[in-house]
Amino acid sequence: MEGPSRRRVLIVDDEESQRDGLATLVGGWGYAVETAADGQEALEKLEAFQAHVIITDLNMPRLDGFELLRRLREQGHAPPTIVLTAFGSIENAVATVHDLGAFWFVEKPIQAHALQVLLGRAAEQSSLSAEKERLLRRLAHSGVLGEMAGRSKAMQQVFAMIQQVAPSRASVLITGESGTGKEMVAQTIHKLSTASAGPFVAINCAALPETLMESELFGHERGAFTGAAERRAGCFELAQGGTLLLDEIGEMQPSIQAKLLRVLEDGKVRRLGAKAEVQLDVRVLAATNKVPEEAVSRGQLRQDLYYRLNVFHIALPPLRALKEDLPLITEALLRELNKKHSCRVSGVSPEVMERFLEHDWPGNVRELRNVLERGVIVAGEGTIARSHLPTSFFKPQATPPAESDDNGVSFRVGATVAEAEKGLILKTLEHTRNNKTRAAEILG
Repeated sequence: MEGPSRRRVLIVDDEESQRDGLATLVGGWGYAVETAADGQEALEKLEAFQAHVIITDLNMPRLDGFELLRRLREQGHAPPTIVLTAFGSIENAVATVHDLGAFWFVEKPIQAHALQVLLGRAAEQSSLSAEKERLLRRLAHSGVLGEMAGRSKAMQQVFAMIQQVAPSRASVLITGESGTGKEMVAQTIHKLSTASAGPFVAINCAALPETLMESELFGHERGAFTGAAERRAGCFELAQGGTLLLDEIGEMQPSIQAKLLRVLEDGKVRRLGAKAEVQLDVRVLAATNKVPEEAVSRGQLRQDLYYRLNVFHIALPPLRALKEDLPLITEALLRELNKKHSCRVSGVSPEVMERFLEHDWPGNVRELRNVLERGVIVAGEGTIARSHLPTSFFKPQATPPAESDDNGVSFRVGATVAEAEKGLILKTLEHTRNNKTRAAEILG
């Protein structure tokens, strides 16, 4: 892959001091740099200066950054573009990432290290080799966001936190209900990090019994235990030079948590049955659908491990709290599903979107994706209509009239408090379709 000195960057900004300062900074990193005072001049410069990456301000005279991106997209050969946004203007930047296919955004005042990492990733995208075409197709339209979308304040905060923490080596704890996209956030952090050229490895801490979990994490030598016929590297070694995601960390057995803490503190791992330790170069991310403080108080998560992992915390909102983002999230998911199934579905009907907005989505984005995937497969092209989705999805959720007790709980005279409490819990779980997190919120 060619070095930075052979990659060309076009900087577009109407403020001369900002433009020249950026040119000096980027040129100092070994890139060939050209500048333009607005979008119109940028289009003219691009005819002779074939930029690998564009860095552009959004608000400029004559032709602003939005229109520049639109025209480049219409021409069909827009290079990865990093947009500059003023402090507090993240909404416009996020909209540009999604609507116009920008690579990512950088908030002013610019942090040099963050920009350098982003610029390197954008330059790599523009010159991906043949074996990375799959990743190129995924990133080409939606930058590094993939299925993540949203203009709400909650999602803007998530995007801003990802941008802030990704270039660092800090551990990140990602929390949120099942299906909210915790692994997608982890993958995005990896793609924007200094470890992006390395592997991304994820392990589900709830999926394996204690004996297998230890081997999966740390690896083992031949003969370390019955059935260990050959040496095997664990997830830490497999993630060398990259990122390791510990998914559902709150489900990990306490004895494994203690050993994990030792590895994180020492930066070394020893395979089961081995004498020597292996020095690690791995960034660790963790995710859980539990409230971590409650998991600590209940003894499910070691407090010292929690502190070690919770250097930076990203809390993902449930889909029911993002109703204003549903159209954008639906659009982003449809792009991915169209590619997966080679379909040409353009959207959903007004009736379907109305039902989407009514639904509580206990399974969050994962549930929405499953519903849309069926619709894409059945429809094939055009618009997903009611007839393309299961009939059961259009049955109204239980909202009985005030005089009805179908959604209430009744107890016989003489029932014990324990019996009444059990009945209330079971009824609430039934109402939330066995979503325990939602039931806990309702019950307080």
